Amino acid sequence: MTQAAAGRWPVVIGEAAARSHESARMIRYYESLGLLPRVARTESGYRLYTEADVHTLRFIRRARDLGFSMPEIEALLGLWQDRSRASSQVKRIAERHMMDLEQRISAMQDMRRSLQALVHCCQGDDRPECPILDELASEKKEVQSPNAG
Repeated sequence: MTQAAAGRWPVVIGEAAARSHESARMIRYYESLGLLPRVARTESGYRLYTEADVHTLRFIRRARDLGFSMPEIEALLGLWQDRSRASSQVKRIAERHMMDLEQRISAMQDMRRSLQALVHCCQGDDRPECPILDELASEKKEVQSPNAG
């Protein structure tokens, strides 16, 4: 039974990765960004992670799953670790992120509509004419819908 399997801390990077559902490569990346404090090392240079480090890694992973950027995650981590913070600060970051997501969703819906229009116009047969390629090669900024004049 490994040290981590027995529930003892600290753990090496592979065990921290398994417990946090994050890759070792990403853990090293988070360290390079300063999202994790410098971790202890063994005499042979292996990183050693505490239970608190793994908890932080889970926090980062969940924030990434919700689409927060690294600077937003850094701010959220700082607020999470500051027990005297006002929740309004956290809410402000989340609201800004939500508005950004809504704008990106809207832009993606526009892209989908444009692509649907192009697919509708394409015969998809053996002829070389292709309105999709013609549109991609054009200098127009927006795709015309099939019903447009």
